[in-house]
Amino acid sequence: MSEILETSRAQKLDLQLQTLGPFFRITAKSLETNNELGRAEGITRVWLGGTVLHLDSLRLRRETLGMEKSIFGIGLFLGAVAIRYGYDCGCRTAELLAINDSDLYHHKLVRFYKRIGFKVVYEVTGSTLGDLPHMLVWGGVGTRMDADIEELMVKWCTRFKSQK
Repeated sequence: MSEILETSRAQKLDLQLQTLGPFFRITAKSLETNNELGRAEGITRVWLGGTVLHLDSLRLRRETLGMEKSIFGIGLFLGAVAIRYGYDCGCRTAELLAINDSDLYHHKLVRFYKRIGFKVVYEVTGSTLGDLPHMLVWGGVGTRMDADIEELMVKWCTRFKSQK
């Protein structure tokens, strides 16, 4: 976690992790403007296969669109803190819903999460009774995706290594 935070500061980002019981919130602020650039929220919960990191939302502010940093770069930092926090809590799996607000954005979101290391589990379309539990948990339609937390950490650890 310390390497992720150190690397984020080198990118002029301040990442803060707040927890309350199983709930967590990670905020990313610009060290230059002190404006919030994005936030991730979720929960850790015990499930059939062990403890799961449930990534409920990842929101980035419009201000990030004009930045030199990639909008996905800020998302990657938020996700890295969430994944490390999940690992520290004993989670084996991370789960999320790539929400389908528009076809173009949904396609980009699914491609981004696949590139990171998530795998498609289920398409929640709202057209079957089997979609109802997913829609109640996630609050919408989209692509349900899972990732192995240890695999994510191994794949991305060099991205957050100190340059010293």
